Amino acid sequence: MIDEDLRVRLADLGGFDTERGSLAGVVVVDVTRVVAGPFCSMVLADLGATVIKVEHPDEPDYTRTFPPLLPAADDADGRPVEDPALSGFFAQYNRNKLGVTANLRHPSGAALLEHLVARADVLVENFRPGTMDRLGLGYERLREINPRLVYAALSGYGQTGPSRGRPAYDNSAQATGGLWSMNGPAGGPPTRVGTIIGDLAASLYGTIGVLAALRHAESTGDGQLVDISQQDSVLTLTENAVVAYTTEGTVPTPLGNAHPFVRPYEAFPCRDGFVFFGGYTDKFWKLSCELFGGPDEYDAHPDLQTMADRFDEEVYERAVRPIVERWFADRTKAELEALAGDLVPLSAVKDIGEVVADPQIVARDMVVETRYPGFGPLRTFGSPVKLQVTPPRTTGRAPATGAHTAAVLRELLDYDEAAIDELRSAGTI
Repeated sequence: MIDEDLRVRLADLGGFDTERGSLAGVVVVDVTRVVAGPFCSMVLADLGATVIKVEHPDEPDYTRTFPPLLPAADDADGRPVEDPALSGFFAQYNRNKLGVTANLRHPSGAALLEHLVARADVLVENFRPGTMDRLGLGYERLREINPRLVYAALSGYGQTGPSRGRPAYDNSAQATGGLWSMNGPAGGPPTRVGTIIGDLAASLYGTIGVLAALRHAESTGDGQLVDISQQDSVLTLTENAVVAYTTEGTVPTPLGNAHPFVRPYEAFPCRDGFVFFGGYTDKFWKLSCELFGGPDEYDAHPDLQTMADRFDEEVYERAVRPIVERWFADRTKAELEALAGDLVPLSAVKDIGEVVADPQIVARDMVVETRYPGFGPLRTFGSPVKLQVTPPRTTGRAPATGAHTAAVLRELLDYDEAAIDELRSAGTI
């Protein structure tokens, strides 16, 4: 860990909030790209860690060009724009980081990374297994330099097993982790989940693994390898699929918006869209009958008064679904949410524009604004981690390519100007 004065100086370099976070003083070296990895290190940065993003000087993280692109604007602060375009995609997953460039294929670039690791607590990488070893920068080498190092390796299939060397993307994890086969319209073909859930899940598990390993390292002085597989991560998101297969031999298939056995628990149409309704328990069913159907609705259907009755697929399709559809058909999403209130689980199915404007999202600071000199404001998602004493910082900027290279080498590694110029002349940084 670094001392408080150095932590504040490094935070000032990036223009970040210098308030102490839960991970204040922890140094993370981030050699990741795209999402599975950058999101992990961003969560650590939000929680107060000093995260140094290392990119190749000529081949930086290619999500810097991913849409949406924030258009250039008049720079009211009078500072030069360091990148020709600002990717909202890149910025969303790289806020609160310091940007350093280093060609790890060059001996002096590899040496620079080793010097960073010597001062660091954590390294996060998401290359295919074996890549860092070929660069001479694998876990076994880096632990010689820093025995306390927590080395987090995020990959498609993990560091062990017969598939470890295969190239992988998010869709690879969704396909091989079982999620793709379960998703999609009932009776239709398998469909990918509409977001990069494999990348995101691996990043979140990576964060959990890093925090657990950090606690161990702080108490024992011993670091360790944190091995995270996207395929493994996706498998844990398949709810009851594994136990349904291992106990009953059932292979789940796409069910659309329906649940495998809980009913009613899905999306239903209403006058201006759809709502999710989950009034499946006996308590919620009785309340729902009274709220949406009237005082006589519950007693009018004595054969639907237990969960066992309503869970029966034939009974549900014949009797329960038509009742619910009748309740909702002529009411709007807002009317139905108002009727349900705090009594029964009913939620409007919202598009992202409605979500951004949702009063609950606004109240919990889940859409935050960051100002980028030369581009103006960018709104991204905030942090769902709400800490009373050390809240996450969520409005820091993502770094321009190599924006903090010289300053980090001076402040953290004590390089002098001659050494920095030599690295620059050699194309190392």
